[in-house]
Amino acid sequence: MMTPPLILTTGEPAGVGPELTVQLLQQPLAGTLSIAADPDLLLERAALLNLPLALKDNTLIAPGGEATLLPVALNVPALPGKLDTANAPYVIEMLTAATDGCLSGAFSGMVTAPVQKSTLIEAGNDFVGHTEFLAQRAGVETPVMMLATDDLRVALVTIHLPLSEVPGAVTRENLEAVLRVVDADLRTRFGIAAPVIGVCGLNPHAGEAGYLGPEEQEVIAPVIDLLSAEGLVLRGPLPADTAFTQQHLKELDVVVAMFHDQGLPVIKHAGFGEVVNITLGLPFVRTSVDHGTALDLAGTGRAQVASLVRAVALAVRLSGGCS
Repeated sequence: MMTPPLILTTGEPAGVGPELTVQLLQQPLAGTLSIAADPDLLLERAALLNLPLALKDNTLIAPGGEATLLPVALNVPALPGKLDTANAPYVIEMLTAATDGCLSGAFSGMVTAPVQKSTLIEAGNDFVGHTEFLAQRAGVETPVMMLATDDLRVALVTIHLPLSEVPGAVTRENLEAVLRVVDADLRTRFGIAAPVIGVCGLNPHAGEAGYLGPEEQEVIAPVIDLLSAEGLVLRGPLPADTAFTQQHLKELDVVVAMFHDQGLPVIKHAGFGEVVNITLGLPFVRTSVDHGTALDLAGTGRAQVASLVRAVALAVRLSGGCS
């Protein structure tokens, strides 16, 4: 049986997502693809960038191949770099249709171009991020954000929280749930039989035996002991300032950071433009680019498509499609 196509959501219509989609279609596709977008938006961006793209019978045709279209209509015309809250419902409708298609089995997985969270929130949506939106729609309690390059994986215990709220969110229950999801998905999605998981501390020097904070002794270490007794392979709590040294990384399959800016600056420094964002814990594959809407680049043709190419290729591999 043929694997259903991936669905690519093209993100904020004023950002680089639509033109990156057009660029993606200029090269051979890694697998079968469907694209959620307003077709006129894609054709306009293709014309602006002077790139060939045609639409025939709900199929997008470009030098790289063909992709079916999941049409979603813009509320108002979208101009590169010019945000408009009137198009927030377009973005939500696109994400909802794509998610529901993944849940129904119509799509084998999802690849997302970046959205503008501020515009969605200003339009009245309770939108924290793709990860949280997809989890809520899928009824998943513990989604986990993981970014990956060819040589490094970083997963997060907390995601889009103010720094002041992080300590209260690093609970035994939350950490245990995240580590279980990371272990399970590395086994089932990535084929790693016994993943070795490095677990960062929350505080400098992993708490310095309690003198720089109690979380390592009261929360992190007990969870590591509990799950290690069940057979998970965990290392930590590791001081975050040394967890990413080559000495540690050569022994680890993933590093679990306690908060967003503890782990992501490291992996983005190591491979920005080649990093793929993966949501673990969902009942379907979801990958994304490692950058935002880049409004200043929208419509210029200078946005780099490498991260989107990698996100599609990884989603094809994880969903069992051809590559």
